[in-house]
Amino acid sequence: MKIAGIVKGTCPNCKKGAIFETKGNIFLLRMPKMNERCGVCNLKFEKETGFFFGAMFVSYALAVAEMVASLVIFWMFIDLAPLTVFMIIAGIAILTSTFNFRVSRAIWIYLFN
Repeated sequence: MKIAGIVKGTCPNCKKGAIFETKGNIFLLRMPKMNERCGVCNLKFEKETGFFFGAMFVSYALAVAEMVASLVIFWMFIDLAPLTVFMIIAGIAILTSTFNFRVSRAIWIYLFN
């Protein structure tokens, strides 16, 4: 249940309110805006100034996992040229950056609530 809440970006307290204002496609090319509080239970998402500094490390870990998986798929299994694999990995990193931003912040909120 927590994984679904993290991916959907719902409040860890009531599981109904949204953490982010933007709805729709999670692979948006602009950074999503966070709500300050849950619209349903009024939970404050940012506990203190700099609370989401740790979410940066979660985002880094997600990006590394995606890049390693891409490397294994495109170089080991499909056997593409190293430069082609590098370009594919760079493209995947750019395309998943907003997804990683949303998910890493949601994970961080769920960890400390």
